[in-house]
Amino acid sequence: MASSKLCASRTELKVLGPRPATLTGRAVRSSRVQIIRRRSSTVLCSVAPNQVESPAAQTFVADVPKKTECFGVFCTTYDLKAEEETKSWKSLINISVSGAAGMISNHLLFKLASGEVFGLDQPIALKLLGSERSIQALEGVAMELEDSLYPLLREVSIGIDPYEVFQDAEWALLIGAKPRGPGMERAGLLDINGQIFAEQGKALNAVASRNVKVIVVGNPCNTNALICLKNAPNIPPKNFHALTRLDENRAKCQLALKAGVFYDKVSNMTIWGNHSTTQVPDFLNARIDGRPVKEVITDSKWLEEEFTERVQKRGGVLIQKWGRSSAASTAVSIVDAMRSLVTPTPEGDWFSSGVYTNGNPYGIAEDIVFSMPCRSRGDGDYELAKDVLIDDFLRARLKKTEAELLAEKRCVAHLTGEGNAFCDLPEDTMLPGEQ
Repeated sequence: MASSKLCASRTELKVLGPRPATLTGRAVRSSRVQIIRRRSSTVLCSVAPNQVESPAAQTFVADVPKKTECFGVFCTTYDLKAEEETKSWKSLINISVSGAAGMISNHLLFKLASGEVFGLDQPIALKLLGSERSIQALEGVAMELEDSLYPLLREVSIGIDPYEVFQDAEWALLIGAKPRGPGMERAGLLDINGQIFAEQGKALNAVASRNVKVIVVGNPCNTNALICLKNAPNIPPKNFHALTRLDENRAKCQLALKAGVFYDKVSNMTIWGNHSTTQVPDFLNARIDGRPVKEVITDSKWLEEEFTERVQKRGGVLIQKWGRSSAASTAVSIVDAMRSLVTPTPEGDWFSSGVYTNGNPYGIAEDIVFSMPCRSRGDGDYELAKDVLIDDFLRARLKKTEAELLAEKRCVAHLTGEGNAFCDLPEDTMLPGEQ
């Protein structure tokens, strides 16, 4: 998603579905799709790095079709036989997704609609955020979702204004970000994408649920998550996550391959730190079939050198093989990250997520977003794992990735309310495939 100027005309396709309700006897359900075109009296623009303007409250609705047009499953009307009645409907979960016309979302949205995250008895509403350039593509995404006839997908809306799309959001999946162009420095990418996430943080603060769970995917995701939470003071910082689950999944795969086991035997895998080449895949605490990895894989040189490099370069190797980035596996990892928060963590295990460091038990610097081992009771919240070993080798690597995140924080100080920015990034550490 680019931080380019947005013009005054906005087009919104809104799919309005029925709110689930308890049904008795024979019931008839119907839903509708309405296309609404709105004109705003103001222009939404990129603003100064430390400012994001709210959209003007006054809007004018025009060109509303005289007759509501219906498409796909959202127009279905049917009778429920007594034996088919749903005994109890859960309330809709509102999920907002930025970058919704992109490749990652093209895989992710259909997984969400199918019930992979919240279960086969949980209806959802999808609110899709794009840009002026992607509005027609968003309409196409909505049409495909309609044609897929997902019974749990009750509502779909699209727009380019985060203050509208994030309204009442209970989950916000922030995927859209500007890709790094040729010759662009890491500091430049931090500033450009930081402005996007500052704006989205303010929008979440203004209109989302007070308990919204936010997963930041757009890179550099750790610092983007920090910017976002700093611009959303009314939302608990603990609710913000930077996605490092794909790195965890890749690390599990490499350990399983080396040990000659299936990957479900690998547990307690932690990715520490930044989503960059300074990330630390932790083989000290990981387990294979319940045993410490170092007891199963005795090749210390492979663990300390090749293992980490393979995890870091996996995305670049994939691009070399088929010419595109890892959109599908990223979507899977987003689903995994969400499920880890809504499903109780298996006894003794944990999962990786980039979270706010205040109060952490590992000696990591506070006030940054750092990937650490987490456990959840399945209520959307988490706690940090405490039974974690840190030896001198691991500590040295943690310090390196910590130093990078502190440098990134200084580089975006103008976006977090901490004064003037000062960039002293030590080196270019973007992961292969993200440049």
